[in-house]
Amino acid sequence: MRPTFLGFPLSPRHRSWFRFAMQMRGSVLPYVFPRALLCGLFGEVIALLYSQGINVSIPALSGLIPNIVLGLLLVFRTNTAYERFWEGRKLWGTLTNVTRNLARQIWVNVSEKNSQDRTQKAIILHLLVAFAVSTKLHLRKQSFEDPGLLTLLPKDCYFKLQDMNTPPLEIAFWVSDYLQKQRRRNRLTAYQLDTMQKMISTMVDVLGGCERILRTPIPLAYVIHLKQLLLIYCLTLPFQLVADVQWATGPIVALITFTLLGIEEIGVEIENPFGTDANDLPLDAMCQNMLRDVEDLIGLGAAWTPISTLASEAPPPPEKPEEGWLSQQQP
Repeated sequence: MRPTFLGFPLSPRHRSWFRFAMQMRGSVLPYVFPRALLCGLFGEVIALLYSQGINVSIPALSGLIPNIVLGLLLVFRTNTAYERFWEGRKLWGTLTNVTRNLARQIWVNVSEKNSQDRTQKAIILHLLVAFAVSTKLHLRKQSFEDPGLLTLLPKDCYFKLQDMNTPPLEIAFWVSDYLQKQRRRNRLTAYQLDTMQKMISTMVDVLGGCERILRTPIPLAYVIHLKQLLLIYCLTLPFQLVADVQWATGPIVALITFTLLGIEEIGVEIENPFGTDANDLPLDAMCQNMLRDVEDLIGLGAAWTPISTLASEAPPPPEKPEEGWLSQQQP
């Protein structure tokens, strides 16, 4: 039966509004409610003292911290945090697009002379996804002994990454080295090599941009000062309201405190967008999307014959595999 309100049917958009309004996952309510409740109880204590004839009303405190000043500080705090969140999202969007483009160019442009060439290309395409996964682990400061990473890398490369300070850089080096080898074997033109190397540089730039966000927190002095102002404001609020609202002081103080502390907590939640909280970027889903795109490209390419292999009527003689870590890998 379709939900109704006062006899009027609710559209899916309105139902989702109410569902989100009551949703706890991703909300700052669990973090803010205890503090707001504490301030509300303090307000009730002030109301009790006032009801006993003790003159605790101090209207002059309303000018102690001007509302506009506190509001501007909160807005600046939230906007600064959201800029960091959005910058992180743009960087990961760039990484996704560059990974797709580079994978497509490697798969199409690197000429194949034997089946081993295609196997090597598939390994390299998975290395591109491994770069994104290792970047995610690096930003979250998680262990690189990750099963998902093991499925993307040859075993010797996987164990080598465990000793690296910045594993994504090592993966970028492997891909770049592979492209240089293909140029020396005349499997790529100089222009193609230059284009692909620029894409790898863009991936490394994304890594640096994410590290900049992660390692440059909002200045501690600003964070401390804002929390101090909020605390002073919330604790002086009952003295300003008790003469007018009396026993309603507690609920009103709790509501105002919840609003202000909630805005401040939102800034705390989104200032580091690379974590695992509900409000952080879905980096796991982004990496999975990249892997699906690469797997689709390899699957489609399995039935596709590059034009370069049709240039001669007779197939070329098998080449001796080039020595190195990549030529020794199994599919």
